[in-house]
Amino acid sequence: MADTTAGTSAGTLDPANVHAIFKAYDVRGTVPDQIDEELARATGRAYVQVVGTTQVVVGHDMRPSSPGMAAAFADGATQAGADVVMIGLASTDQLYFASGHLDLPGAMFTASHNPAQYNGIKLCRTGARPIGADTGLAEIRDLVVSGDFAPAARTGSVSETNVLQAYAAHLLSLAPVAGRTLKVVADAGNGMAGHTAPAVFGLLGADRVELVPMYFELDGSFPNHEANPIEDENLADLKAKVLETGADIGLAFDGDADRCFLVDENGRSVSPSTLTALIAARELAKEPGSTIIHNLITSRAVPEIVRELGGNPVRTRVGHSYIKATMAETDAIFGGEHSGHFYFRDFWRADSGMLAALHALAALAGTDQTLSQLMAQYERYPVSGEINSEVADQAGVVDALEAQYGGQDGVTTDRLDGLSVSHADWSFNVRPSNTEPLLRLNAEGKDEATMVRLRDEVLARIRSTR
Repeated sequence: MADTTAGTSAGTLDPANVHAIFKAYDVRGTVPDQIDEELARATGRAYVQVVGTTQVVVGHDMRPSSPGMAAAFADGATQAGADVVMIGLASTDQLYFASGHLDLPGAMFTASHNPAQYNGIKLCRTGARPIGADTGLAEIRDLVVSGDFAPAARTGSVSETNVLQAYAAHLLSLAPVAGRTLKVVADAGNGMAGHTAPAVFGLLGADRVELVPMYFELDGSFPNHEANPIEDENLADLKAKVLETGADIGLAFDGDADRCFLVDENGRSVSPSTLTALIAARELAKEPGSTIIHNLITSRAVPEIVRELGGNPVRTRVGHSYIKATMAETDAIFGGEHSGHFYFRDFWRADSGMLAALHALAALAGTDQTLSQLMAQYERYPVSGEINSEVADQAGVVDALEAQYGGQDGVTTDRLDGLSVSHADWSFNVRPSNTEPLLRLNAEGKDEATMVRLRDEVLARIRSTR
């Protein structure tokens, strides 16, 4: 039967709230005051209208509010005339797989690494192509606010399918693991790796991996620690378990399992820049001369190693939409970010924490080295990690830093994303947060003393203005 209604009426949802939760790359807010099923339903209808699709695939994480919001989104999508394929519980990269595998646009209900009170929506077009503020998300937001939905000629249907095993098989086809058996501790943080890791490692087999699972129970209240491995305190349990069990490697995933961090056999964190360099080397071995994307926060070791291996390093701004767009423009085979996101051309240019983990396991299993020995060749320069400072006049501080360092001998600066300052012996980047009055500092030096001196010098300047 034709649907001639206008759908959700204008004014039903608070415009200021809708604008607040529609971010640059996704939708995210607290439940139920900022995001609820009503908003999810309106977003589903707006999404179908803006994307112009007749089908959509939908997945959700383990947060208590996620199934209801996914169902509400599906309801809105069917009101707009689209058929909906529900894949149920999924990691974000599993949803991206479904989008590519089924050749459908998709929606994933998750708040990633955010605390339990949050939820959100990540949207993509067919083939896992991202939807951000500049590529449709702002239009979807504005339609949600106005409620000016076009009437649909039909009401769509809802079906269910399971893509978990196909997802696991596809990842292992891209990074097959062979060689010695590894003891692997995996910390899912009560997030979606607790759903995907058993499928992936089960298919891999016990003769390849002796798995020691940590916090695989799906629990959106995150009872053990936040599922945010970029914060070192959230790796404490994993580090202890690696040492306790004598494991070869530790894997830490965030809440929606699209990011992965490594811990070596000594209980030491491995920088995502180091893992970027390792995966880049593996991909360049498969396709010599290929382009590798790295954002401007990754270690200078990454472009150095890529060039030494005959590849073409391309530097981008921070953010997955920039990485994916540049990958498409350059046909890059791989891209890595300092935040633990790793992007693969053969995975529809999407990011996958599990695929990055499999690359690390494959490299380690193929050698008799320990992980620390294997990674030593890719870890050249001490880094500070990201340090946040609350600053009211962000632009003024950035300008002052450029004036202070820009005139020094041997120093170059650029404004690709915040301020980047480079010298033969050191470099740093200072970027304003998009959502908070914060400046984010990342510093690097030729040795530990140089890095510490630079870090403290720049921080002192930043914080003297507070």
